[in-house]
Amino acid sequence: MFHSVRRPDLLIIVLASAGILMVTMGIRQSFGLFVSPVNTSTGLGVVTISFALAIGQFTWGAVQPVAGAIADHYGPRPVLIAGLVILALGCLITPFISSGFGLAVSLGLLASMGSGMGSFSVLIGAAARRLPVESRGSASGIINAGGSFGQFVFAPLLQKLIQSIGWMGAIGSMAVVALAAIPLVSRVTGTQPAPDAQDVQNGGLKRAILDALKNPSYLLLHAGFFTCGFHIAFLVTHLPGEVGLCGLPPNVASWSLALIGIANILGSLIAGSFVAKYRSKYILSVMYGSRTLLILGYLMMPKVEWTYYLFAIGLGLTWLATVPPTAAIVGKLFGTRYLATLFGLTLLSHQIGGFLGAWLGGLSMSQFGDFTWMWYADMVLASLAALLNLPIREERVKRIVTV
Repeated sequence: MFHSVRRPDLLIIVLASAGILMVTMGIRQSFGLFVSPVNTSTGLGVVTISFALAIGQFTWGAVQPVAGAIADHYGPRPVLIAGLVILALGCLITPFISSGFGLAVSLGLLASMGSGMGSFSVLIGAAARRLPVESRGSASGIINAGGSFGQFVFAPLLQKLIQSIGWMGAIGSMAVVALAAIPLVSRVTGTQPAPDAQDVQNGGLKRAILDALKNPSYLLLHAGFFTCGFHIAFLVTHLPGEVGLCGLPPNVASWSLALIGIANILGSLIAGSFVAKYRSKYILSVMYGSRTLLILGYLMMPKVEWTYYLFAIGLGLTWLATVPPTAAIVGKLFGTRYLATLFGLTLLSHQIGGFLGAWLGGLSMSQFGDFTWMWYADMVLASLAALLNLPIREERVKRIVTV
């Protein structure tokens, strides 16, 4: 399945990128585990904490095109190093915070900004620039799987740390992990070539962005990815609360998040391989449509431990497996010169949905005492996303014949 990235030099780039994403996404996707202990410790309230994490969802997306543009111009190395340092700083100062504003700064801005600078747009953009065309689909799947593996590792680990040394010690430990990932950066980055004369003549980055924003297919891709962000942010922020409403212990939530991560490793690898065989818009349509059915099944099933585990595995198969086909469409539409920037803008729409998913989940809990209306909204948005991807104008996959 992944013969195209078996060359040692290519494999090092891909695995180092996956390792960085494992750290940045593993930490970020586990912040929902801190909602209850932070609330108990500070008394800030679920709505206030949810709003801080919602700001984080938006910040993570907003920084993607900016980080991508800097990486496209100066190279990814300074962006990735700065991101890991800022992520560590955000984690380190959080235990000293006692206000909603402070939490919005530490987790909502700093930690999320750092995580975003070391995330999909920069890493996939950097890898795509150094890999041959036939390797990019599989490589993006492997890199994406690194983020999912991070969630699988960090969710249960953090839950154990919270229970053993407290939430302050647990989040401080994540700062150490973020800094420990810095040596991987040198394995990902290469020499960034200066824009050639033809690139400058064509208008450079500004023209590339303006042309992209006029492209209907690019806008439809944004609309579908908005839904993906809504789903993910709602679940990583409020799944522990949903589990608590059903009277189940906290470890059910942490293991559910871990199962989502491990299932998405498989989903990401499959999605990466499918990109080379099928049109990415059809892959995305099937993924979003499957979420509608999964949520409907979850609502109909008894709320016991194994229901959450089965739901997590099913949802995990498409969790962030949407990233490889989404990045592939952006690459097909506009090439790889400004892939980090243009895919970063797509991730911004993802995180606008993420902001609403995290924040509205907190409001739903505050106003109605449960998340019922959020599940209904999830199903409607998933159905719309499945339909919106179909009109995207994507060229047919070119088969590579070997003899």
